[in-house]
Amino acid sequence: MKQSSTTGVVFRNQSKTSAFLLLGLTDDPNLQLVLFYVFLILYLITLIGNCGIFLIIHLSPHLHTPMYFFLSHLSFIDMCYASSVVPNTMVNFLKCDKYISHFGCASQLFIFSSFGSTECLLFGVMAYDRYVAICTPLHYGTIMTKQVCIRLIAASYLAAVIQAAIQTGCTFSLSFCGSNIIDHFLCDVIPLMRLSCSNTFINEIVITVCAAVIGGGSLLIILTSYTYIVLTVVKIPTPQGKKRAFSTCASHLTCITVFYSTVFFNYLHPSASSSFGPKMVASVFYTVVIPTVNPLIYSLRNKEVKFTLLRFINQRFVFHLNFLHIKNCMNGYTS
Repeated sequence: MKQSSTTGVVFRNQSKTSAFLLLGLTDDPNLQLVLFYVFLILYLITLIGNCGIFLIIHLSPHLHTPMYFFLSHLSFIDMCYASSVVPNTMVNFLKCDKYISHFGCASQLFIFSSFGSTECLLFGVMAYDRYVAICTPLHYGTIMTKQVCIRLIAASYLAAVIQAAIQTGCTFSLSFCGSNIIDHFLCDVIPLMRLSCSNTFINEIVITVCAAVIGGGSLLIILTSYTYIVLTVVKIPTPQGKKRAFSTCASHLTCITVFYSTVFFNYLHPSASSSFGPKMVASVFYTVVIPTVNPLIYSLRNKEVKFTLLRFINQRFVFHLNFLHIKNCMNGYTS
């Protein structure tokens, strides 16, 4: 092993890299501390928001409908998606030694890719659900049965895991015999390909195909569903009816727009020669910011979720007041 005196880059000539060094977002210690607290706050909001929506949906019988069933899985996926990246990134902000093992890097890539692809497919499933609800409302109950919803969710998870396994397998079948420094804050496909001393042409094709099948296929379902939704809604005679129909899709469309704009920016041009700075910013956005804002978008724009949340908080507040009142009365009686 030798080290360059000018760049500090570690090289391992003709040997397989056993660990990678994550450069992270910055090498400024003061900025790293600031970013640690920013990531910590966003991660706590992610966990509290998504866990809150997940529990509210499962504890409220009137929310046991296909739309909220899918929303609960979106919250679960966002928690897992963020947890595969954010905790390790926060730890690295406080460490001088930012090494990650070969196995740890492969595991992070697989988990991160699995949940990211599942979210992508779930957006397509949710768009189909809105299409059935708005375009064929009389048959909604017979089409979107519990069994159908479970099969759609299971198919999304299965397809995402297969895609992640293919992507991870292809990436770590490459030879890493040069620098072991990853110019990123996580183990992602593109920065790993930049390190490889193998020909990455096949891997670039695999990434493009995966993006086309998972992302493009889901986007095709979304665009087709919303095309029929728009054609149906414009035929509704009353403005109130149109507003009500579109309001059920507003949160979904907002999340889709934010998610796809950043993901496609990263993965539709996987060439290692492309500029990586903007892609790292996009990675921060869809791994940290999006899982944080998704529950906020759905809770603030969805009247049923907001009403259920407020009612749940009020019930807990009233219960706490009653408990304190009973406790004070018992204390006064015993004294």
